[in-house]
Amino acid sequence: MKLLEKLKSLLIAGVLAMLAIPAAAQQNYPSKPIRFIVPYAAGGGVSVVARMVGQKMTDAWGQPVIIDNRPSANGIVGTEAAARSSPDGYTFLVVTGTHVIVPHLLSTSYDAVKDFSPVATIASSEFLLVVHPSVPVTTLQELIALAKAKPGQLNYASSGSGSSGQLATELFNMMVGIKMQHIPYKGIGALITDLVGGQIQLVLSPPLSVMPQVKADKLRAIAVSGDTRLAALPRVPTFTEAGVPGFSVRYWNGVLAPAGMSKAIIDKVSAEVALILRKPEVTEMLSGQGMDPFVSSPDQFAALMKSDAAKFATVIKAANIKSE
Repeated sequence: MKLLEKLKSLLIAGVLAMLAIPAAAQQNYPSKPIRFIVPYAAGGGVSVVARMVGQKMTDAWGQPVIIDNRPSANGIVGTEAAARSSPDGYTFLVVTGTHVIVPHLLSTSYDAVKDFSPVATIASSEFLLVVHPSVPVTTLQELIALAKAKPGQLNYASSGSGSSGQLATELFNMMVGIKMQHIPYKGIGALITDLVGGQIQLVLSPPLSVMPQVKADKLRAIAVSGDTRLAALPRVPTFTEAGVPGFSVRYWNGVLAPAGMSKAIIDKVSAEVALILRKPEVTEMLSGQGMDPFVSSPDQFAALMKSDAAKFATVIKAANIKSE
């Protein structure tokens, strides 16, 4: 009987010890430098945002956050490195929404959803539809009518085949039943030059890229995605207000962990990112990048990734989109 009681006590002690591990890991974490892999070039928008979050985490936790830029192959090289990393809480991946799009266009050794654990979103931007002033429309419904009257004759631009801009525009085409000709560019600078010059007739883009030309009346804003109008363009309606409900596209970036990382660590990092995004100086910095703070839980982030992956896989197949 005494032996049985002793075994029971040992069993209870073991269970309690196991339950205490996540709490201890969270309390002692981090105990060494953290690495943020950014699968894009240093100096780009994603790298700037990653450095901002990393510096704030360094200030809060006293451990340096190292930014590891690995640009190559549409982000695949850096993403593969993150997927192979140990899920010990010291390597993360900073991505954009193209993370769930690339595997539908190119061969990858990883599954964009299954091989990663969502940690926290950082920032997001809606898409603004703008046209050259020579296009004889002032509303979204007028644009749709013109495109239906001239199938394939309106040209729209994007920063490349398979880009978020192309996918967003093709989703719009599918929803309203029109056909427009895609003109891919390799950079936003040349795209804007040709758009302002009238060689291209329209683009669906994050506002930051086209706002100066809209303000200077060189481009005409027609509609913005999202639930609310832009504060900088209060007269421009949302797609829903303009008669195309359900058109939901968003440029976002966030932090992922290799699959298998402990929930305690994920929750701690997620909570810290949420605190960082509430700081006024961070809001101001993101505004300068044309973005807004985007706070979500790991579960909400996971739902967003799955939703975007399914939505854009359908668009890629229906529009027969191929990567360059």
